[in-house]
Amino acid sequence: MNITLQKSKIAKQSSVEITGSKSESNRLLLLQALYTEFHLENVSNSDDSVLMTKALKSTSNLIDIHHAGTAMRFLTAYFSIQEGREITLTGSKRMKERPIKILVEALQELGADISYIENSGYPPIKITGKKLTKNKVSLNANVSSQYISALLLIASKLENGLKLTLEGKITSVPYIEMTLSLLDEIGIETTFTVNNITVKPSNKILQPKILTVESDWSSASYYFSIVALSDVGTEITLSSYKENSLQGDSALVEIYKHFGVNTIFYDNELTLKKETINIQPLELDLKNAPDIAQTIAVTCFALGVACDLTGLHTLKIKETDRLVALKTEIEKLGGHVEITDESLHLTAANTIKESITISTYNDHRMAMAFAPLALKVPILIEDAEVVSKSYPTFWDDLESIGFKITK
Repeated sequence: MNITLQKSKIAKQSSVEITGSKSESNRLLLLQALYTEFHLENVSNSDDSVLMTKALKSTSNLIDIHHAGTAMRFLTAYFSIQEGREITLTGSKRMKERPIKILVEALQELGADISYIENSGYPPIKITGKKLTKNKVSLNANVSSQYISALLLIASKLENGLKLTLEGKITSVPYIEMTLSLLDEIGIETTFTVNNITVKPSNKILQPKILTVESDWSSASYYFSIVALSDVGTEITLSSYKENSLQGDSALVEIYKHFGVNTIFYDNELTLKKETINIQPLELDLKNAPDIAQTIAVTCFALGVACDLTGLHTLKIKETDRLVALKTEIEKLGGHVEITDESLHLTAANTIKESITISTYNDHRMAMAFAPLALKVPILIEDAEVVSKSYPTFWDDLESIGFKITK
């Protein structure tokens, strides 16, 4: 489905309710499969979380997680400890191009039985679940935090727990801390000291409780962008959010002050308000929040502001190579972008070409990051339904605040 966004002007005041964080949901869904004592509320309705739920409940020996990268990493670890279970874990054509070797080798070092079916280092993989008794493993600290979190999520079910050493400078620390905080919340004992993480084994019955998933900050990022591109005084209220969030993308609050977006927290809601500001070129290290890089780059382009974004090395192994995709699409709109393997450099632009068709590359964030440009010029989005991966109601929610969309 392709859609057209006419040049739009949003309501002066509006509100949107956003579903639970995909990152928190997928972690808690796996933990709930390991420990059945707790109940989840406000679970994400994203494709990724739906696929995660389906896979965890499946009795099939073939699990297809399509484009869901988080599910691929987390389920690789999960099925490796399901004793007596033999499964094949596969996904889309793009998923078969996304590396899994680092995680597989770490699990094999712990004793897991995992083999490659097609290309070495990539899905699909065959997993034969077994009891893992080894408890020490090392990883380079700059790998995707999902590899690290996958190991941490199953660690308390290993016979001797886990002692994980991270070698070098750690990236995406907030996502690691999110995982550890969720483990702590359900009663799993953990420690994180410098580059060493320890998770104690736990075979006890945990205290039953209800856990409410916080709404997704990555999804909120598009509204930060929308307010940044709107008139002074424009307000959007989002729910449900915590001021002391576990999610790394909550860095949006500080980052978007640069664009004149003030954030007010009240009673688990946040209100974004556009204020007058003289916007300067932006230099930002996003190693702890790479998923908001696309939104920030498009915001800068739309406002005619130069930016230098670093810490983006993990973007090359996402749903698409996001650095290449950003360069291609922004330059179609008349911008100029230079990229390296871990950075993006945008030159300030004075104009935006109208009615350009944005390719989305099977990447939900490409579709959503470029949508706010409709506040400046008409724009077309290819394969717009790709947003269902993380935010199925995105287009309906944009219409509710004033965007003019033709489907």
